[in-house]
Amino acid sequence: MANFTEKAIKESFIRLLTEKPLNKITVKDITEDCGINRNSFYYHYRDIPALLLEIVTEESEKLIRDYPTIDSLDEALRVAALFTLQNKKAVLHIYKSVSRDVFETYLMKSCEHTVEAYLNSAFREYEVLPEDRTIAVRLVKCALFGIIIDWIESGLNEELPKDAQRICELCKGIPEEIIERSTKIK
Repeated sequence: MANFTEKAIKESFIRLLTEKPLNKITVKDITEDCGINRNSFYYHYRDIPALLLEIVTEESEKLIRDYPTIDSLDEALRVAALFTLQNKKAVLHIYKSVSRDVFETYLMKSCEHTVEAYLNSAFREYEVLPEDRTIAVRLVKCALFGIIIDWIESGLNEELPKDAQRICELCKGIPEEIIERSTKIK
């Protein structure tokens, strides 16, 4: 559990990210917002990118804890997009910054978890070759990642892309088919 100062720093940082781009946020802005001195900030974090990485990592771990099972591709998409939905302006500021790779790493990890949770839930009874399961996870996680990146590129104008539900409907059965084909090959 993060201590009070770390929590205050993180909350201030996220609040500031909703107001201005990442490259415009300084340690001074954060410390003034949360009422601590610079030494306190540097005691907890090396710099702003380290703070960002910790927040993104914690959010990814929280998602994994909160959603150990997922029952559909629609739910996988919704879960993978959850942090984005809750922090639209902050996400756009991170995405448009030099730290975009940190967000993309978080997003890919989130997509991978949601797809693995879905496949583990949907296909418990099947014995699947590990390499085939890996291929199914990779295929669907990349599709989810692409849908969300496309949505972010459009400026998050809608809660989810209009065609996201349709994409999930059209893709329904693809992971199942991979799993079924894998079990027949044995």
